[in-house]
This record gives sequence, C-alpha cells and structure tokens, in this order.
Amino acid sequence: MADNKEKMCYDAGVAKGQTQEKANNAVQSAKKSVLGAGEQVKVQTVGAVDAVKKATGMKK
Repeated sequence: MADNKEKMCYDAGVAKGQTQEKANNAVQSAKKSVLGAGEQVKVQTVGAVDAVKKATGMKK
C-alpha cells in the first residue's frame, strides 16, 4: 500500500512539474509576442511621425 501511495505522490509531482513548465513556456511566449508587437508599434509610430514631418516640411 505504501508503494502505491508513493507512486501516486511521484506521479502527482511529475504532473505538477510538467504543468509548471507548460505555464512557464506560455508566459515566455506571451512576453515575446507582446515585446514583438510593441516593437512593431514603435517602428510604425516612428514612420508615421517621419511622414508627418516630411509632409509639413519639418523634415529636410
């Protein structure tokens, strides 16, 4: 009976570790997506500002 309980505890620990790893991977993936989107917005904003400056004669 103790062996069965130990195996159940071990299996539960393995499942917990796998779940934590999957959650960590999801967080890292989300961070990369957000950072990538932020960089894209930054580039687009700089481009828009340059276009406005050029159109208004502020950029030569």
